[in-house]
Amino acid sequence: MSVAPISYKIEARNLHSHLFDVTLTIVNPQALQRVSLPVWIPGSYLVREFSKNLQNLSATQGRLKRPVSQLDKCTWEIACSAGKPLQLCYQIYAHDNSVRAAWLDANRGFFNGCSVCLKVQGLEAGKHALELAVPVQGSGWSVATGLTPVKTGKSGWGTYSAANYDELVDCPVEMGAFWQGSFSACGVPHRFVVAGAPASFDGARLLADTQKICEQEIRFWHGSAGVKTKPLITPPTQPPFTSYLFMLNAVDDGYGGLEHRSSTALICNRKDLPRLNDAKLPDGYTTLRGLISHEYFHTWNVKRLRPAEFASYDYGQENYTSLLWFFEGFTSYYDDLLLARAGLLDSAAYLKLLNKTINQVMQTPGARVQSVAEASLDAWVKYYRPDANTPNATVSYYTKGALVALCFDLTLRREGHTTLDDVMRALWLRCQAGPMQETDFAAVLQALGKRSFDAELKRWVHGKAELPLRALLEDHGITVHDDPAQLAHRLGLRIGEVNGVQIKNVLSGSAAEKAGFAPGDEWLAVESARPQDGWRMQRLDDLLLYAGTARKVTALVARDKRLLRLSLTIPPPATTWRLAISNAAKVDAWLAN
Repeated sequence: MSVAPISYKIEARNLHSHLFDVTLTIVNPQALQRVSLPVWIPGSYLVREFSKNLQNLSATQGRLKRPVSQLDKCTWEIACSAGKPLQLCYQIYAHDNSVRAAWLDANRGFFNGCSVCLKVQGLEAGKHALELAVPVQGSGWSVATGLTPVKTGKSGWGTYSAANYDELVDCPVEMGAFWQGSFSACGVPHRFVVAGAPASFDGARLLADTQKICEQEIRFWHGSAGVKTKPLITPPTQPPFTSYLFMLNAVDDGYGGLEHRSSTALICNRKDLPRLNDAKLPDGYTTLRGLISHEYFHTWNVKRLRPAEFASYDYGQENYTSLLWFFEGFTSYYDDLLLARAGLLDSAAYLKLLNKTINQVMQTPGARVQSVAEASLDAWVKYYRPDANTPNATVSYYTKGALVALCFDLTLRREGHTTLDDVMRALWLRCQAGPMQETDFAAVLQALGKRSFDAELKRWVHGKAELPLRALLEDHGITVHDDPAQLAHRLGLRIGEVNGVQIKNVLSGSAAEKAGFAPGDEWLAVESARPQDGWRMQRLDDLLLYAGTARKVTALVARDKRLLRLSLTIPPPATTWRLAISNAAKVDAWLAN
């Protein structure tokens, strides 16, 4: 067996120290060999500075120590002899219980390669090997990873291979005494592992539902079996992977996912898992299934069909694209839609989720300040760094991007030439499951839709005006009702109500902003027309109870321990949307295919 030019040995020697010990062997190094650790992980657009967790880096060639010089925050240079095997040893502190970095304790180990594996500059394109050593303290632990096994035992410990550095760091590793199960979707083996599951966990239900999701999405991209109408565009019938791995970490409080080419890392609330002998599923289980659907859809849309700017990752700095509205937003459109097509959501439940997304975008002032194309570029500094002004200055490329997809889909269906489903499949073929630009999307829209959609792209993607949602929904059998909005929206506030009324956000142009409320204020009390008629507030709804018919009140707030009196004019009632089915046949025609 040939030795890989680059190989890593990762050991969890002391679980209580939260340290992974890493040994990196470079068979044929350069004289001044440079190595670096990524500053970000693809799929999560924020510079996370993984090098902050690296310590005790040393280098040797045979018995000789070699000097290591740090060049910048994440790059090191080793003065060594060219062509002779070089060994680097270092440790990674692993105490980030998310899907992005690394974690190690007495119950579980997990890591993404971007946060653990130094990149050997100049040799990234060659084969890489990863050896996972059995931890002495991890009795009964197993391993799960999407990497190709070379020499492994029954529990998965041993050596794995990757074609290059990109593949190595795109295959996270789960370690522990996890629950596991498997199924086949359209003939492709899938494995599901769950860490932290309680005794009540119904693994069979999770497997059955995930199988339905995977089969629906494989058929969406690769074939018409099980699809009610024949697609205009049918890509190759086989999915672009030979096996797939789901890794789910069930915790007390957490949510998220990160896509990879043949696996995904997920995190959810433990209470949201399906439970044995429980006919009523937790409300959060719908959210979990949507997350599974979302990350699995990314296997095609962003991991292979991807922005042209991501054709080759630069791990040392931000990688900008204005297309996250497509790759994240369109995936957000299809995640719940494909749950409905898989029979896991009825029409009413799907519309409830869509309704929530619509109201969320409509109640965000930032949607009138920033386009979804701008939001995509700003992801590195805005989306992943929310603050009190975020709702006023930004819009989510996830939620508004999903509504942009909805508008394109319903417009295409109304005009009768094609659907967004066929546009997605045609893009897959046009770009050969590779780099894509907005011009590719425009060209496919024009070819299948029989006209130019440049005006829609300008308004919906690069503009800030409201989307034509009401008319499009009503064309497809859905009536839009204007219902009274909650008091917080009426006032222009986003609040918390733990131990009183805490102001989190003040929306621009709102009554609360005009009154002088600020993020961080604690709303203590309200006085109506008579100063002596003052009342302590525990909940926001207390305002209307104590104000009565008065429309002008004085709000008593605490800001930096100082009491302030703010003159507040209570505005007229605001409205929010409620979607209802008016023509079931039209809705079924859309949701079914």
